[in-house]
Amino acid sequence: MKKAVDVCISMNLARNLSTFSARRVLQSKCAACLTLQKFQVSTGSGCSQTGASKLKVKRFTPRRAVLYIPGSDERKLKKIQILEVDCAVMDCEDGVAANRKVEARETIRRMLDTLDFGHTECVVRVNAVSSGLMEEDLHVILQADNLPQTIMIPKVNNVSEIASITQYIQAALKDRTLPHKISLVLFVESALGLINLREICERGTELSLRSNIYNVDGLVFGSDDFCADIGAKRSTEGSEVLYARQKFVTIAKAFRLQAIDMVHIDYKDQESLREQSVSGANMGFTGKQVIHPSQIPIVQEAFSPSEEHIDWAKGLIKAFEDHQLSGTGAFTYRGHMIDMPLLLQAKNVIQLAEAIHAVR
Repeated sequence: MKKAVDVCISMNLARNLSTFSARRVLQSKCAACLTLQKFQVSTGSGCSQTGASKLKVKRFTPRRAVLYIPGSDERKLKKIQILEVDCAVMDCEDGVAANRKVEARETIRRMLDTLDFGHTECVVRVNAVSSGLMEEDLHVILQADNLPQTIMIPKVNNVSEIASITQYIQAALKDRTLPHKISLVLFVESALGLINLREICERGTELSLRSNIYNVDGLVFGSDDFCADIGAKRSTEGSEVLYARQKFVTIAKAFRLQAIDMVHIDYKDQESLREQSVSGANMGFTGKQVIHPSQIPIVQEAFSPSEEHIDWAKGLIKAFEDHQLSGTGAFTYRGHMIDMPLLLQAKNVIQLAEAIHAVR
């Protein structure tokens, strides 16, 4: 089972490593962009003709486990410092009662300047555009001296919301100098959002190329809200959202975005969590949402390449380099004919393993 997961990780998850340093130019008519597109992974360059940012490109950040912490609960927020989780999300949205929204955004702003996040990605989830609270969330939170690495945007339903998101972020950061772009991760939580996801991604990645402020580099599937929207009954096995998850991950991969899978609703059932995590990795998801610290190690293991697979990748790359020096063409490695897709998989596995090692 682990070998099967490793193959899926190398073929599906790790190919998203280019997300953080390259963007497709799906609508761009700039020939320079189409050429640069092939080389941006190594150079981090942008397109001067489209006004793309010259800011330093962030390294790839794994998001195998994505943990939510209510922004109104300072005690729980302080525990982030001892949790070995890839991605800690300080939440202004669903995890916070309506009468504590102001407290949450103020507390998060203070925690950004207080906590030592170490190798954990520092993330804030604001309220949705439709809530009427996002603008104030961003205005307060982005006054912190230490900005979040990533902002998560819930309940994105249509393309027009991308313009509002951009406007609010630009206004909040108008007097700031950024060391690198902030990452944006968008949530799909409704039938309308799923139907419009392709157009949302197209617009988001187009604006990312032109923006000096942000890059859209991930998507999250909000299964509970999605089920409520379509009138489906939530189950442990998740058959009611199979189609939605398949469509979601396909669109995410078409745009080379990280794809974060649904929450496992019974956090005490760790065996079921393990099975669902493995299933998600097999489908091509790059990580999974978690709601309890006990879920972190199980989920992060499921979305990591094994030591055996890392050794395979290192050996394949070395064999390829040796054959290149000798001038020979195709060759076999461990009984398999090697072609360029397999070489790319091997390189992706190593890059993912190095990124995971960097956050430990």
